[in-house]
Amino acid sequence: MLPGLYIALRFIHFTALMVLLGSTISCSFLAPQQFKPVLIRRLKWLWHSAVWMTALSAILLLCAQAGMMGSGWRDVINPEVWLAVLGTRFGSVWLWQILLGVITVVVLLIKPRILQPMLLILAAAQLILLAGVGHAAMREGFVGGLQRMNHAVHLLSAGWWVGGLLPLLMCMHMARKPHWRQAAIMAMMRFSRYGHLAVAAVLLSGLINSLMILGWSLPLESDYVRFLVVKVVFVAVMVIIALYNRYFLVPRFNRAPTATKQFIQLTWLEVILSVVVLLAVSIFATWEPY
Repeated sequence: MLPGLYIALRFIHFTALMVLLGSTISCSFLAPQQFKPVLIRRLKWLWHSAVWMTALSAILLLCAQAGMMGSGWRDVINPEVWLAVLGTRFGSVWLWQILLGVITVVVLLIKPRILQPMLLILAAAQLILLAGVGHAAMREGFVGGLQRMNHAVHLLSAGWWVGGLLPLLMCMHMARKPHWRQAAIMAMMRFSRYGHLAVAAVLLSGLINSLMILGWSLPLESDYVRFLVVKVVFVAVMVIIALYNRYFLVPRFNRAPTATKQFIQLTWLEVILSVVVLLAVSIFATWEPY
């Protein structure tokens, strides 16, 4: 039960951070200037929820880790075990994760004029920190530093891609309104154009990370490798959907009315697949590669 809770919290934490990163990138850089306030208001529920879930899940993950490191549920709320966890490699990273999560909530409550860029930076910092725990932290020295840098790129790119899907759907909805159609289409085209970089970075960094963890000889009898193959298949399907949307459906928006509906349906399918991938990652990240 406790490992299941840990996996669920890890899934929530990763998902919330990626949603926060993707939505703030869309609002800060991809939306035209006059369209930014509109998109921010429409996505307010999304990034507000992501901020609170990120902070709460970070704290609860420390508690769950304490229970798993200690004697079960009774140590989930044991301050002595918390301190013991904070003395580990995981704890030294996670303390900063919690602090940044709390700072993000404070920034949200204060609401400075540059709220979106600040939330973007804080979300990116927390995703980068996540590269310091798990399998990406298995090596030491220079090679270990390279592996963690590569994994940080992987997480940021995935957040940019996956977290931007819901803002993309919102822009698609806004494009139906004559007043905002041109600005919404421009935001979508920017997401599509720069999204190529995110997808390419996800694929390349993911390949490098897998090779650094497993090497060239894949132990196919390993459950970790089987889950990795499932993840790769789902990501490949997401890439195919993204390419089909961009190069087949988008040019047909003005000529074929059904193209818009199909684009929205396939983008929702992409969202569902990304949730499955994040859930798979949350599960097999707790397993040994061999």
